[in-house]
Amino acid sequence: MSQTINKILIIGPSWIGDMVMAQSLFKALKSDNPDVLIDVLALAWTKPLLDRMPEVNKAITMPINHGVFGWNMRKELGHELRKEHYDQAIILPNSWKSALIPWFANIPIRTGWRGEMRYGLINDIRTLDKLSVPLMVQRYVSLAYPASQSNTPPSYPIPLMVAEAVSADFQIERGEEQSRLILCPGAEFGPAKQWPASHFAELAITHLELGWQLLLLGSEADKNISEQIIKHIPSKHQSSVFNLCGKTALSDAIDLLGTADLVVSNDSGLMHITAALQKNLTVIYGPTSPSFTPPLASNSQVVQLDVECGPCFQKACPEGHHKCMRDLTSEIVMKRTKKT
Repeated sequence: MSQTINKILIIGPSWIGDMVMAQSLFKALKSDNPDVLIDVLALAWTKPLLDRMPEVNKAITMPINHGVFGWNMRKELGHELRKEHYDQAIILPNSWKSALIPWFANIPIRTGWRGEMRYGLINDIRTLDKLSVPLMVQRYVSLAYPASQSNTPPSYPIPLMVAEAVSADFQIERGEEQSRLILCPGAEFGPAKQWPASHFAELAITHLELGWQLLLLGSEADKNISEQIIKHIPSKHQSSVFNLCGKTALSDAIDLLGTADLVVSNDSGLMHITAALQKNLTVIYGPTSPSFTPPLASNSQVVQLDVECGPCFQKACPEGHHKCMRDLTSEIVMKRTKKT
């Protein structure tokens, strides 16, 4: 494994937040070898993130949907990538199928955690000690270093992204000194990660009473909860409320988050983007844990109740009471938010 590494193929993660954290790996690789070329193979929806990471030489779109095995497509793409003459592949997902393309591409060094018993597909295989390397970002960055250091928690550069000018379609006027609150009420993981709409609304009303403007951001799947939030907001404030859930591309969402004075979010991909943009951020955790995927920015506040049944890491509350989120009142969140 002592050969010179000039060109690396990263098999990227499927989720937005994970891809944001993967930038720490790209930065670590560049720090050790500024001339190394880093290409990232990932699903199409993560491309707007990769396009904003200067460490990435080229984003290659995975022609397979998330969860699809696609043996023939992986084989064809792997053979096509042989002409790129990569020196190393780093495979971030833990699945067996994610290691196929570098193997088909005949990349000589194929680095990754053991995952689904990937012996042979990965020839620089690492066995993870989860207690020694607790953070996902540390697990990514560890793969930049020799196997002998795998279970030594590495220091890591934080992800940093720069927002661009908001497109004309989403340029929303606000007063000269009007602050902007952006709520990200969705969570792809499942409903258990969503703070209740009524709580989001109470926090929003507090800011609207102070003259703030409110934007809601999220995917098409988040339209329902965003509409519930808006129903709780008095009509006198509706002119300062803009629901953009399901209306923006990811690139637009990134640029809009860059205009925020404060973002309040569930544990989600948009949360990780906000942290990488270095915006004031309050993150509400329920069934998941900031001890695994925290926001990687010093101006982020984490709010979580200590409940005896959590964190359970379940998509829906197994107890049926959703206490970790329902008992986390807007007053508690406001007290933490005011520190930002």
